[in-house]
Amino acid sequence: MARWDRSQPTAIPEWFFEAVETPSESAAVEVEECDVAWRTWDAPMDSRAWSAPADKRGLLLIHGMNAHSRWWDFIAPALADDYRVVAMDLTGMGDSDYRYEYDSATYAKEVVAVCDAAGLGTDVIVVGHSFGGNMATKAANLFPDRFGALILADSGLRHPDEPLPDMPSMGGRAKAYPDKRAALARFRLQPPQPCANAYILEYIARHSLMPIDGGGWAWKFDEDLPNVLKDAERHPEDYANLRLPVGLIYGAESKLFSDRTRQHMQSLIPGDVPAAAIPDAQHHLFLDQPLAFIAALQEMCREIG
Repeated sequence: MARWDRSQPTAIPEWFFEAVETPSESAAVEVEECDVAWRTWDAPMDSRAWSAPADKRGLLLIHGMNAHSRWWDFIAPALADDYRVVAMDLTGMGDSDYRYEYDSATYAKEVVAVCDAAGLGTDVIVVGHSFGGNMATKAANLFPDRFGALILADSGLRHPDEPLPDMPSMGGRAKAYPDKRAALARFRLQPPQPCANAYILEYIARHSLMPIDGGGWAWKFDEDLPNVLKDAERHPEDYANLRLPVGLIYGAESKLFSDRTRQHMQSLIPGDVPAAAIPDAQHHLFLDQPLAFIAALQEMCREIG
């Protein structure tokens, strides 16, 4: 990361620079004729299959809708001392290929393929934010013996009597911008919310752009994805059928994961389901309160691991 705000040394905390400047290695694995990109913050990889050190448990981070693995750049390094940390790009987002159609079963295969390619083992802890948590839940249902634990970050199923807040559609017409400056000025979180950490938003925005043929820049996601996505709806049985330890972390001010949602989730998922609410955080909780999220995630991994 270029230190684009060093003229204002107090604007960005030093821990953030140390995190995003931690070396990472990227790779890809093919799933149904599409490359699925992933990265790790552990030892450098070579051309052979990577296997995790025996003393490190695997930890897979999965982003939300229209996001990508670089959203975890300032989170993952804090976990790398204790875990073999990997983050992936679901197809249609980030540096992974686009598909003509998307479905939850294929996303589940992508999750398993990345775990296999990264040598994460069958006791891997999967952490999914929002849509990533939904797909991780589908994967845990389809491949019940492949994962060791699941942590859902502001991701779950609302109580049937709790109405959904009004949210704009995630799809829409493709947008191209003449230059990076114009694109960065238009970056917005989806679903919309304010975020006091402007430096985090700028970092993510800078890593969310790609050059396009003919000149200009576009965001790294398939605008058609929401319109051609199938079998991604959440159902009570998705959670009732889980047979692995599950933990919940959510934003205390989230409009998508209320305390009633937490209670509903705990009533659906078998066994003890610990939950942690991050104060002063909304749906994009690890952007709002990154250090508190890291602490909560570390504790949750210990508790359910």
